[in-house]
Amino acid sequence: MEKGDIMTKKLLSIVLIIFLLFFTLQISVNAASIPLNSVDVTVSDTKIRPGENVKVNIDFGTELGAYTFDIAYDNNIFEYVSSEGGTEDDNGTRVRVVFYDSSGGTNPRTNMSVTFKAKDNITTTNPTDFSVTAEGLSNKDASQDYDDITSPIKKSVTVEPDYKDYTLSLNYAGSVIENKEKEMKLITESSMGKNYDHVILKAEITSKPTDADVKLLATTTVRQEVDLIQTPWGDPTGYALGGKDVKQELNIRGLFTKVGEYTIKISLLDKDSGDAQIATREFKINVIEEGTQNNNPGQGNNSENNENIENGQGQNNESNIQENKPENTPETLPKTGMTKYAYIVIIMAVLGTAYIIIANAKIKKD
Repeated sequence: MEKGDIMTKKLLSIVLIIFLLFFTLQISVNAASIPLNSVDVTVSDTKIRPGENVKVNIDFGTELGAYTFDIAYDNNIFEYVSSEGGTEDDNGTRVRVVFYDSSGGTNPRTNMSVTFKAKDNITTTNPTDFSVTAEGLSNKDASQDYDDITSPIKKSVTVEPDYKDYTLSLNYAGSVIENKEKEMKLITESSMGKNYDHVILKAEITSKPTDADVKLLATTTVRQEVDLIQTPWGDPTGYALGGKDVKQELNIRGLFTKVGEYTIKISLLDKDSGDAQIATREFKINVIEEGTQNNNPGQGNNSENNENIENGQGQNNESNIQENKPENTPETLPKTGMTKYAYIVIIMAVLGTAYIIIANAKIKKD
């Protein structure tokens, strides 16, 4: 064989070896850079109440023999409960779940989950996210590695209390007299009130006697007097309202200039929503002439056309502060037991008997 042929064959062998090494290395590089695009993250519910659980489900879309998943959460809103699909570790803001199929590929997994509980003391609406990342991903027999998931997969949930509608009450005692100021309380309350940043109270007269005038006077913290009929109660931008066991009482003085029936409409409005009604209620007030009042309590809290905008339902309460009528007392008390005359007769009888006994004893002695 000629020397040139030998050199040619050696060169071809070297080229072939280099090609095979390059091909093998290329396969390895490709295997390490395959993304796992089929991962799907879902939550059991997107809106939950305080104290309720929510489950974060992660579906791989393929069989995995090894993985490490991190699920980050807001510990002001949630607390960790449990996980399924590996060994878990909770550091207070992140739950890490690690899995490795020690059987060599006979027990791979296609999904995992983590359960959280919304904290009981939440009284406001809280939108938040669960954020999922992963590393150490491989197929069931560890022959294929997958890219780490470094860009978080986020799922949004909202924790919101079971809000109760706001109710409005106008309370007073006794009768309402024409041209005399009447002390009243305008009460806004809810056992779990939805939070508003800027609300106002507005009053308007929907019916009244002809030519009658009405004032509902309240005094601000800077000693300024406000008529709710003319100016809504609250700063120009409104005031905050909401939370657990809300009860706001506003002392007002009602003044009605004529005898007759008045209807006052009180509305709670949200400034941030273009004065949208939160709650509204009408109160009928019967104004009488001085000197004709009786002991019946005022009916300011007995409303008609009571309406709540949130759910179309209102509350029809009975009158508020009750006045008890005094019981009739007889002019003279009934006589019972012995009178003073009976005592005199008894004393005289005792004295007479004693005199007779002493007299007889003296006669016998003489």
